[in-house]
Amino acid sequence: MLSIFLLIPLSLMLFVVAIWAVRYAVKSNQFEDLDNASQHIILDDRQERRQTMQAHEQSAASTQTNSTIATDTANNDKLANGENPFDNDIDDNLKP
Repeated sequence: MLSIFLLIPLSLMLFVVAIWAVRYAVKSNQFEDLDNASQHIILDDRQERRQTMQAHEQSAASTQTNSTIATDTANNDKLANGENPFDNDIDDNLKP
């Protein structure tokens, strides 16, 4: 009988603490967006990867443009000298 006098107030205090914890969680927006919070981590990684890929593609495109301009300039110089600008390309492809 003596244990009931201890257990009942203890269980009531535990119940009040549980109610306060749930109310605090609701007021601090802990249950606001349960579905999308776990997906934000994955989406952030995808966005970072997409941005780095776009940066690499832009740098590769600018490098390719610069090499194309250099090749066109060299070919124009060969044409001006009366040479075939594609002779070296054929020889380079035949080398092992």
